[in-house]
Amino acid sequence: MNIDHNIRAKDLEEAIAGLKLYVQDDSIDPLLSALEALKQDPGNESLLVSLSDTFNALGVIQGAVLTYAPYLSVILSNNLFED
Repeated sequence: MNIDHNIRAKDLEEAIAGLKLYVQDDSIDPLLSALEALKQDPGNESLLVSLSDTFNALGVIQGAVLTYAPYLSVILSNNLFED
């Protein structure tokens, strides 16, 4: 996976707080763990891959996650318009 974004710890903190406040579903616990790990080491590409895999496994709750943590769409977008 080639994710090329500057990950900002402050934005990750806001995303985590929003998810904890508004998405009270145990199925997001692995996602919260992945976000916490990425916040500690924002340059670690393997953590980005893990975050992406964890997000993809959420199923229908992805919509709620993106609603209350829109920064994730920035992180997970992967140069959609490149050839």
